[in-house]
Amino acid sequence: MNALAARLHAALPQTQCTRCGYPDCAGYAQAMAAGEAGINQCPPGGAEGITRLAELTGQPSLPLNPANGLEGPRAVAVIDEGWCIGCTLCIAACPTDAILGSNKFMHTVIEPYCTGCELCIPVCPVDCISLENVTADRTGWQAWSQAQADEALERYQFRASRIARDEREETERLGDLNPGRRSPAR
Repeated sequence: MNALAARLHAALPQTQCTRCGYPDCAGYAQAMAAGEAGINQCPPGGAEGITRLAELTGQPSLPLNPANGLEGPRAVAVIDEGWCIGCTLCIAACPTDAILGSNKFMHTVIEPYCTGCELCIPVCPVDCISLENVTADRTGWQAWSQAQADEALERYQFRASRIARDEREETERLGDLNPGRRSPAR
């Protein structure tokens, strides 16, 4: 990541919501630094976030692009445990490992770790996840602190490294089960 992309990434709220059109905040920051994305595509950062990005890029501040969503209060996911079937799809979708549970057991959200990204909602086959406003009228950076953004990024990065480790271990395990199989050329 180049220096501008790193500064832009640090200015984002780290919700990893994908509403900007990129797979994560780092991808969005890199696209902005490359001139491939506008500075007004982050609903969780809101107007203040756009101002921060404008200052870093030297671009004029713009209104939030409505195609990416609206600025609103921060919410956290809540699982109706009476309806949860324990499918684990929400766990797989959560970018910060804020959902706890296991297969065929009810799940629950660890509220301080939830970024309100909403990625768990569309994957739930029984619609047992809703959002609860936790910041009243405060939106954007008024509803989210730098400390929360830092923790969300740390949790996201830990999750990514855990997934990569699990995939490596699975590949090694499958290789051990099939010793005659040739590994792909690198």
